[in-house]
Amino acid sequence: MKTSKKLRALLERKSELVAEARKIDAAAEAENRDLTDEEIARQEEIVAQLKATNAAIEREQAIIEAEMAVEVPDDARIEGGAPRIEQDPRRGFQSYGDFCKAVVAAATDHVIDDRLRIGAAAPSTYAGENVGADGGFLVPPEFSRDIWQLSVAEDSLLPLTDGMPLQGNSMVFPSDETTPWGTEGVRAFWEDEANEATATKPKLNPNTMRLKKLTALVPVTDELLADSSGLDAYLRRKSAESIRWKTNDAIVNGSGVGRPKGFSSSAAAVTVAKETGQTADTVTADNVTKMFARMLTGALGRAVWLANPDVLPQIITMTVGNSPIWTPPNGGLQDTPAGRLLGRPIILTETCKTLGDKGDIWFVDLGSYRTITKAGGIETATSMHLYFDAGAMAFRAVFRIDGQPVLSKPVTPPNSANQRSAFVTLAERA
Repeated sequence: MKTSKKLRALLERKSELVAEARKIDAAAEAENRDLTDEEIARQEEIVAQLKATNAAIEREQAIIEAEMAVEVPDDARIEGGAPRIEQDPRRGFQSYGDFCKAVVAAATDHVIDDRLRIGAAAPSTYAGENVGADGGFLVPPEFSRDIWQLSVAEDSLLPLTDGMPLQGNSMVFPSDETTPWGTEGVRAFWEDEANEATATKPKLNPNTMRLKKLTALVPVTDELLADSSGLDAYLRRKSAESIRWKTNDAIVNGSGVGRPKGFSSSAAAVTVAKETGQTADTVTADNVTKMFARMLTGALGRAVWLANPDVLPQIITMTVGNSPIWTPPNGGLQDTPAGRLLGRPIILTETCKTLGDKGDIWFVDLGSYRTITKAGGIETATSMHLYFDAGAMAFRAVFRIDGQPVLSKPVTPPNSANQRSAFVTLAERA
C-alpha cells in the first residue's frame, strides 16, 4: 500500500507509545510488584494517545486511498484521459452483488463482462479458480478488504493478540522464558565496590511458526444471485462470520495440527481447583478471585475474561462481602457489553465450554498469545463450476494464520507455591 511521510511518522509514534507502555509493565514485573499510581496514570495517558494516533492513522490512510483513486499514472490512462478500469479497486462494479451477477452471466449465458477480465490470467496446464478461462474470476480488492474488516470486528479475539502480518510463509521468533528471580538468562547481582561484575547472557530458544490455511466456501443459490443488494450483505456477513468463528475457536481450542495451537491445549495454562463441596455447574466469587490471583502480575492490566454466555447469570450476582465484583456496562464501558468482573472486561464467546466443564470461564492475557497472518488479509475468489448441478455459485475466502502462546509453561514465582500464567481457567465442577 502507498504510504506518506505523515503516515510513517504516525506509525513510528504508535510504536514508541506501545514500547513505552510495555516498558512500564516490564519494570513492574521485573521488580515483582504492581504498577504505581504514577505508572497507571502514565499508561492511561498512553492509551488515550494511542486512540488519537490510531484515529489519525485511519484518516491518513483514507486520504492516501483517495489519492490513489484519482492520481492515476500517465501510462495507466486511455484516450481522453480517463483512468483504466484496473486502477479502480472495485474494477468498475457498483457492489459485490453487481460483481457476482456478472460472474453468473458469464457462467450461464457465456457472455463475459470486460470488467471480469481484469486480473484473469491466460489458461494454464491446470484448472484453478483464479483463472477466468478455468471457471473463476478474482474478486476486486475493495470487496476482499471489506470482508477482512468485518472478520476482525465485534467479538473477534484476533485483534487482542500479539499479531504480525507476514509477506512470506513462516517466521522464527526467539523465545526467552527465564524469570528475573531464576538462575538462567540475564540476571543482576549486588557487587561490592571494586569487585568485578558477574556476566550473564540471554537464553533464547528459536520458535518457528508457519501459516495455516483457513477457507470459507459459500455456495449461493440462483434466487439470491438475482438480488445483488441482498447478495452483497449476505456474502460479506457469512464469510466474515465463518472466518471469525474458526479463528476464535483456534485461538482458544486449536490443536496445533493444521491450525493454530490454542491456549487451552497449551502446557502454559494453569487450572484453579474448585472449592470443597462446591455445587455442580456453578461459578463462585471465590473461584474468580483465585483465578485473578493466578494471572501473571505484569499482565493484569491487559487481561480479559472469556466466558460461555451461560456463565453470565452467575457472574452478575457475585459479591465479596457486601461489595459487588461485577460492573454493568454503562456509557464509559461501550467496549465491554458484558460488563467487567474485578475491573477487567468480560467477552462472551461460544468457544468456551459449557457451564460446569473445565474451560467454561478463562482469565487470559491475549497479548501473550502470538499470531502471524498473511499480509493483505483475506484472499477471495469465485467458481462457477463447483455447484453447477445445484444451481449455485461458489464464493471462496482464504485466510492464512498461525498462532500459539508465547510461553511454553507456567511461571513459578519466587515466594509462592502457586504457579502463574497468562491463561487461567477453572477446574470441572461436576
